[in-house]
Amino acid sequence: MQLFDLKGKTAIITGASSGLGEQFAHCLSGAGARVLLAAQLREVSRGRRR
Repeated sequence: MQLFDLKGKTAIITGASSGLGEQFAHCLSGAGARVLLAAQLREVSRGRRR
């Protein structure tokens, strides 16, 4: 069940390399948002694109 529709919206998630930021990014993406991830360590954030 999808509670809201974010198609056409863009979200920038900081701290998205792990934990709550990562899960929040998945939820927003699942609702149709274009999600941009921001992480301090490039090595940690690589490979997160799906």
